[in-house]
Amino acid sequence: MQIRTLEIGVGLFLLAGILALLLLALRVSGLSYGANGDTYKLYAHFDNIAGLTVRAKVTMAGVTIGKVTAIDLDRDSYTGRVTMEVEKRVDNLPADSTASILTAGLLGEKYIGISVGGDEELLKDGGTIRDTQSALVLEDLIGKFLLNTVNKESK
Repeated sequence: MQIRTLEIGVGLFLLAGILALLLLALRVSGLSYGANGDTYKLYAHFDNIAGLTVRAKVTMAGVTIGKVTAIDLDRDSYTGRVTMEVEKRVDNLPADSTASILTAGLLGEKYIGISVGGDEELLKDGGTIRDTQSALVLEDLIGKFLLNTVNKESK
């Protein structure tokens, strides 16, 4: 009988561990972030979106304030158009705010960081952030560095 209770205890412990790993996987994937429904849409156009995905975080001062809901190609300007849902509690973003595609760590996930401007006019639902900074592509930097090194050696 004692062995049976030990087996049940180990089974429950294993089940709790599997549930904890499942919860961790959901939180890391971004599926658990659920805005409370009170959101508004903002748009931003980037020259290079490299690595940004739908459900990526939108942050301001390190605090998550929304998520990316769609990424499309703007057929008129040939730039990437990002649609973001931002929480209504952050409804005081100035119109001259800046959106940048940032990387968590050296090779981590991409997300959008918003820097606040100083304009008195505010962004409204359906508004567009005009001032953007595209993603920094590590391969491009390495290529430029190598090309620059080769050019210096050939002179």
